[in-house]
Amino acid sequence: MPRISSATLLKLTLPTALSAMLDNAYRVIDQQAVQWLGVEAQAAIASTTFVLIAYYALYSIMSAGTLALLSRAIGSKDTKSQEAYMANALIGALSIGLCVLSLSAWLAPMTVQLLGLTGNTAELAQAYLRWHALSCLAQAVMPSLEAIFIAYGRAQPVFWLQLLATTLNIVLNPVCIYHFGLGIGGSALATGISSHIAVISGILLLRVTSPFRFKHCLPSRHLGQIAKIGLPMCWGSLMFAGVYWAMLHWVISPLGTSVNAALGIGFSALEGFTWPVFWGFSMGIAGIVGRCLGANQINDALAAIRLAFKWLTAIGMLVGLVFYFGAVYLCSLFTQDAAVLIQAVGYAQILAFSQVFVAYEALAEGVLSGSGQTRLIFYWSAPLNILRIPLSWWFAIHLDFGANAVWWTINASTLLKTLGKWYSVQTGRWQRTIDE
Repeated sequence: MPRISSATLLKLTLPTALSAMLDNAYRVIDQQAVQWLGVEAQAAIASTTFVLIAYYALYSIMSAGTLALLSRAIGSKDTKSQEAYMANALIGALSIGLCVLSLSAWLAPMTVQLLGLTGNTAELAQAYLRWHALSCLAQAVMPSLEAIFIAYGRAQPVFWLQLLATTLNIVLNPVCIYHFGLGIGGSALATGISSHIAVISGILLLRVTSPFRFKHCLPSRHLGQIAKIGLPMCWGSLMFAGVYWAMLHWVISPLGTSVNAALGIGFSALEGFTWPVFWGFSMGIAGIVGRCLGANQINDALAAIRLAFKWLTAIGMLVGLVFYFGAVYLCSLFTQDAAVLIQAVGYAQILAFSQVFVAYEALAEGVLSGSGQTRLIFYWSAPLNILRIPLSWWFAIHLDFGANAVWWTINASTLLKTLGKWYSVQTGRWQRTIDE
């Protein structure tokens, strides 16, 4: 491990943050590209966001476990385990992706119904999910591929692969949607084509720059080890997606299409740019923590955490100011509908107050996940995320305070989750071995 400094930290985390931003950009690109199909198309894209997050949750079984275990193997210079973890991560991700997307295509009508969508919005959402299932298998593999590069402290390839995918997606979206006349399905197809090209390029790069070998791509005991650590992260992400799914059904959709579309703009477009920055620091710290634990260099890990805390404090405060004072301008980039704009501005200005806590939560998750203590993340996330459902319904629907009450409920639960996860970090449990 190199000496931990601001330059070292940023070298590891900034490319990861930028790549995560680009990874999330496909939803922003979709949201922007379909606006000329109408508000119902935007609402359909917004509603399926949390379905796709649920899919990513299942893909994280491999990526989260791989990052923790592979980084430790790298820190301890165990080449044989490195080979096994990489191979099992990719074959496991591919298998999970095939299962998830096959079920997605089959269950698309039921999924849309559970989201509480009706009419043309429901038809558009169903079409989008089916096109996504047919064309986006590479999205199941990309998180594990990224985790491998990050575990080695090589964030630059992750950035360039995501830049390739994003550039292709921007070019292909209008072509597939409007030129080929595929409508909302063309947006999913554009994402699928671009992500497949990026994944194939990444695997070829991995083949020539690491111990990875295709001959090791057979399931082994390492697959179970990866899943054991990755499953709590999966459960937490699934719970997160399920909570928003329930909120869409019982709270957001009853408040109207404009609120539904505003959630898509706020969550996918605005936070789609800012959350990846926090997540990049989280992944970077996870890799550092794993390698430091593998090499028994706890002091270096602590130094990296302290530096990241300072950087994220500044970034979180800056994001909050941008959300609050730039809400009207930013939201107007994604909609020309007056009602949607009002609701989206409200989302941005209220969520501005929690951005610094979102940053701290991401950092705490990075420490815990990099050490393999993923269960602690789940224990602090799941109950407080579930509370969002009854509280948002009570204030927004029952007491008739409207959409703003939903956004304030999210703020309050974010604060509590952050406090809980940082308590877990302060106890020092993350400094133990994974088996303890």
